[in-house]
Amino acid sequence: MRLAKDKHVVVGADFAGFPLKEAVKKYLIERGWNVHDVTPSKPDAPMYHRAGFTLGAQIAEGEYEKALAFCGSGMGIHVAASKVPHVHAAVAETLQAALRATTANNCNLLAMGAFYTGPRLAKAMATAFLENSFGDGYEDWEGFKEYHQIGYDECENFDYEAYRNNGFQVVSPRSVELGPEPAGLAF
Repeated sequence: MRLAKDKHVVVGADFAGFPLKEAVKKYLIERGWNVHDVTPSKPDAPMYHRAGFTLGAQIAEGEYEKALAFCGSGMGIHVAASKVPHVHAAVAETLQAALRATTANNCNLLAMGAFYTGPRLAKAMATAFLENSFGDGYEDWEGFKEYHQIGYDECENFDYEAYRNNGFQVVSPRSVELGPEPAGLAF
């Protein structure tokens, strides 16, 4: 698997997200990233959902740890990628959301919308998402990582039939108590 810590990422876009993807890709390459682009040509860019499936497959098949996805709103490509097993996708329109997606929610795909996100912000969001990991910045919050690990694990292993058969309750839920929020924690 190609890891973010080793500066590997896969990217892709539909026609609407293509220009933003190109700006972020150029920026990452200039910063030493190995960028695999599954949609290198705008005329050949697939529909948003197909680009999402392709990116998701790169994660599901263990080729890449993290992906960046681009479409008009970020929503459609995110929904499609989320249909692929083992993809934990987020849509971000702020730097804080991109950072939180990886540090708190352990997301492995970040979607951005070219209609709403300018290149400079997209570059900052990509950097925050790719250069941080699950739990970063929350080391002083007792139980934080364990709390979010439960959420990640329950999403990763979610079985709808078992959930439905259990009265729409999680089967064998785990829990952890969060300690007090550290003073000065902004997000």
